[in-house]
Amino acid sequence: MINREPKGLEGLLPYLEDNLGLEQKSTTLVQFKGGYSNLTYLITSADKQYVLRRPPLGLKISKAHDMVREFKVLKALEKAEFSKIPKPIICCEEDTVIGAPFFIMEKVDGLILRNKIPEGMEFSSDFFATLSRYTLDGLLALHQLDLESSGLSALGKPEGYVERQVLGWSERYFNAKTDEIPEMEKVSDWLKENMPENQNIGFIHNDYKYDNLVLRGPDNPEIMAVLDWEMATVGDPLMDLGTSLAYWAEEADPDILKLFNLTHPKGNFTRAKVIDYYAANSSLDLSNMLFYYVFGVFKVGVIAQQIYKRYTLGFAQDARFAALIHVVKACGTTGFKSIQTHKI
Repeated sequence: MINREPKGLEGLLPYLEDNLGLEQKSTTLVQFKGGYSNLTYLITSADKQYVLRRPPLGLKISKAHDMVREFKVLKALEKAEFSKIPKPIICCEEDTVIGAPFFIMEKVDGLILRNKIPEGMEFSSDFFATLSRYTLDGLLALHQLDLESSGLSALGKPEGYVERQVLGWSERYFNAKTDEIPEMEKVSDWLKENMPENQNIGFIHNDYKYDNLVLRGPDNPEIMAVLDWEMATVGDPLMDLGTSLAYWAEEADPDILKLFNLTHPKGNFTRAKVIDYYAANSSLDLSNMLFYYVFGVFKVGVIAQQIYKRYTLGFAQDARFAALIHVVKACGTTGFKSIQTHKI
């Protein structure tokens, strides 16, 4: 059932009419399901569709929820001729319309794969093998963009990026800690002691996985657009690859870690093949990928921990959030095991 004015969007319809010429009587708003962070809504008028992005309700805006910055990222990517993005349309930097800044972008039609194969669809192993390759081709293209002419260089501080990330995510974990999970703390210590000396510079997405990709359709895994640029920045591309690997669940992995990416069905690349493919198409040295993978796993665990704490404090009511503590524990176990075995 469509709610023409979902909670938190009161007052939006007049803004849409004034700025995009959308008639209020024929415009509807509905929230997209899924996602654990920023809120996304479909705007449908008589002859057009758009997508609106806004921060979570009742949350003080942080960098991860900075809608103005995300809009600027899309504009810079557009200038850099990175075509696989939804076209940014308009940004409202004030909070007077819906209580927070927001932006509007074009709606890209296509298929988004969540953590389960959509009902009524079947995908061959060839489909997933091609999707794996297209996914990595997109990541490589992003990492190899020219930073200066596009203005992307202004969107991050690459010097000391790895150290800031390790220390920052460790601090976030302890600030959000609810349960004793020794493995997460051991991983945190190991990351601080094993930061690589050599660091690379490129533009990175920081949440690059299947459910942030819009595919052409069930018969063609061509990537039409990459979504959710809220954490994109200039940093070390191998940190980005490490995060993608952390989400890249394989068939033998714990079921709880298969909640975020449909990479475990037959045909998908293994994590080892992901690394080999990236290395074959990049000039970067991937000999220390264990560090970047363990960091990615730790970061996924911290993200889950932060959301879980908000749930325990009553700030988030989504029933899915109750299970996230098990994700944290699985991430701790997985990361620590990788350190002990030197296997990804």
